[in-house]
Amino acid sequence: MKKVLITGGAGYIGSTLTQLLLEKGYNVDVLDDLSLRQVSLLHVSHNKNFDLIQKDVTDFEFLASIIPNYDIIIPLAAIVGAPACDANKELATKLNFEHVKIIVDNLNDNQKLLMPNTNSQYGSSPDIITEESPFNPLSHYAKTKCDAENYIMANGNGICFRLATVFGASPRMRTDLLVNDFVHKAIVDGYLVLFQSHFKRNYIHVKDIANTFLFGIENYEKMNNDVFNVGLSTANLSKMELAEKIKEYIPSLVIVENNFTSDFDNRNYIVSNDKLERFGWKPQHSIDDGVVELIKAYKMIIKHNNRNFTNL
Repeated sequence: MKKVLITGGAGYIGSTLTQLLLEKGYNVDVLDDLSLRQVSLLHVSHNKNFDLIQKDVTDFEFLASIIPNYDIIIPLAAIVGAPACDANKELATKLNFEHVKIIVDNLNDNQKLLMPNTNSQYGSSPDIITEESPFNPLSHYAKTKCDAENYIMANGNGICFRLATVFGASPRMRTDLLVNDFVHKAIVDGYLVLFQSHFKRNYIHVKDIANTFLFGIENYEKMNNDVFNVGLSTANLSKMELAEKIKEYIPSLVIVENNFTSDFDNRNYIVSNDKLERFGWKPQHSIDDGVVELIKAYKMIIKHNNRNFTNL
């Protein structure tokens, strides 16, 4: 039975991925300090092939000591998003880059490494983005993720997935991601104020992210030492197009444009996911699926303190 280590595995993506890999017969250890007081892995605690190592991933001596125990390493531990990284740049660098460096430095040729990067690295571009497009990081967050990817690629062993903006419900829910945030505000406030409403982004469901990592594990030899955009080719949407999609399911939603203020996140691009699709990968969840799912999910969490469901 293959042994997998997921750092940050109690997070938004990790809690979904952990369940999937256990269901597929992998032995999964999660290294997470539970600093957000999340209980997102309760639903897999019964599984004999699961274990939680409650420890800080920036204990690099400990991290280095356990790397040889695993066949597959997936470093999800990170401070995600520009505002959260700007609040503590030193910690962001440790988590987003240095912990990946420690893994790479202690990896052998028989082990598999799969890392999530972000489409944030592309910044803004008038051209369709492919994996050949140059990096243009507009934030400390994007820069640290670029540095981690470059270090993996220089080592010659690893797959990096450049993820589109993620959406959907997860055991460790986040409301601060764009689709999730828009649906939340549509329900709670009844209106959306859009800055730079024509700016486009690509999107991907959290379950499709989990399936992408499984796909990478199962096709590692032919995908190794390469990078792949991961997103819905049907969902290169502007903020206005996204808002109008949500309004289809919440007809009372009021959409307001503010042309006098800019967003803190100035990304604007259209992304091609053709490279990964040519390997036979296909997403299973549409934007419509996500909006319907989120409306149901928010019925369960809307009365809670929103601070429990954000990384900000």
